[in-house]
Amino acid sequence: MAVNVGMWNVLVMGFAFMFIFTAFQTTSMIEPTVLQKYRNSTDPERRINGYVSLGIIYSMFTVANWLAPSFVGLFGPRVSMIVGGICYALFIASLIEPRAWSLYLGSIIIGYGASVIWTGQGNFLTINSTPDTISRNSGIFWALLQCSLLFGNMYVYFQFKGEETAISDSVRRTVYTVFTTVCGLGICLLFLLRKPRDMIPVSRDEQDRELSQNIRRSNSVNSARRTALESLKIAVKLFFTKDMLLLSLCFAYTGFELTFFSGVYGTCVGNTLHFHNSKRLIGLVGMLIGCGEITGGLVFGIFGKRSNKFGREPIVLFGMLVHWICFLLIFLNLPDISPIQAVGTTADYNVFSKPSLPVAILCGFLLGLGDSSFNTQIYSILGSLYEDDSAPAFALFKFVQSLTAAIGFFYSLDLHLKWQLLILIISSFSGTLGFFLVEWKARRIANSGYGPLN
Repeated sequence: MAVNVGMWNVLVMGFAFMFIFTAFQTTSMIEPTVLQKYRNSTDPERRINGYVSLGIIYSMFTVANWLAPSFVGLFGPRVSMIVGGICYALFIASLIEPRAWSLYLGSIIIGYGASVIWTGQGNFLTINSTPDTISRNSGIFWALLQCSLLFGNMYVYFQFKGEETAISDSVRRTVYTVFTTVCGLGICLLFLLRKPRDMIPVSRDEQDRELSQNIRRSNSVNSARRTALESLKIAVKLFFTKDMLLLSLCFAYTGFELTFFSGVYGTCVGNTLHFHNSKRLIGLVGMLIGCGEITGGLVFGIFGKRSNKFGREPIVLFGMLVHWICFLLIFLNLPDISPIQAVGTTADYNVFSKPSLPVAILCGFLLGLGDSSFNTQIYSILGSLYEDDSAPAFALFKFVQSLTAAIGFFYSLDLHLKWQLLILIISSFSGTLGFFLVEWKARRIANSGYGPLN
């Protein structure tokens, strides 16, 4: 019986990331609310802000992405993901007893770890896939990853019961101790990943796949022999190609909306005191975001051959339209000031009607569904176009995404909801257009029989 190591690695990596990001993604969604009571503390060591912490994370992530391909080239994607996972655990542990110095230092550490773990993940996914399986494998990984939102926020939903105006210290300690442990379990799973060359072919088709894997591994060996400076030069050169600049418009949008669904939207719901037990609802909204992500991963990834028969661009267009509907509903449903402070009286609501909980929950699902539409297709197009040397391409994706995410967290400190939604609408349109132009060019080149994009 054949041991399909490629599928084994995709599944194990997916479950490992599910545990790691059950801890981190839920942490990022609740961090601004959990730390809200410390914003104006008289103790300098306790004067901390969740938006600032998340902004530091993605700022460091932005800078470190230029170094990540070198790290992955030197140590390999498996070790890189393990190191990155440890950085995540250290940051989450810093929130058990938050202090300004430890929290912001942890934010810097996880920023570097994020660049390493995600560049390693993209590289590892590519070398364990073929052009025929990259969409399926991307969808499997994405669906498993986004289960983290479902499980983590389900725990928060029950743990935050009765927390009305602020999250108590005892609840905070319990939540982040559990999340640190769950993150550690995910790191342990990464040790079960196997080298792709261990694949045992039993048929001609599998022999062909093994040959394809050997070609990729040969290119990975060449990448590992590069110096850090050479890797940096390659990444910079790739970044300034026309196709990567166009794709960067799409990368940028995923960063802005990452900020919105992972930190801002849950805070808006938690600050809308018209909802009974509003802090607890952050977990419920997070679960629905996870359901949307999982649905998109299944439909657009695992069943990609059916949903992609007309190309990638209809799925991206679908994601943009879903998000536009969602943004309109959020604008109509939630207070304009809710990203910044709690709103407790009817007179403070800057909406056309009183906030509706079913609409707020529906918007969570739509945010996740649209996000998965964009991300599964980005993984697919990068894995197809840059399969021979994918680490720089995935690093650039995370560089642009983290840069705009950092910008988003910093402007969320003061920017009202309507202006944040306007930024999302404009960037989603430009990102979709950029993706279309690259996809159309790739199809013309494929039909003409020429080589990959340059």
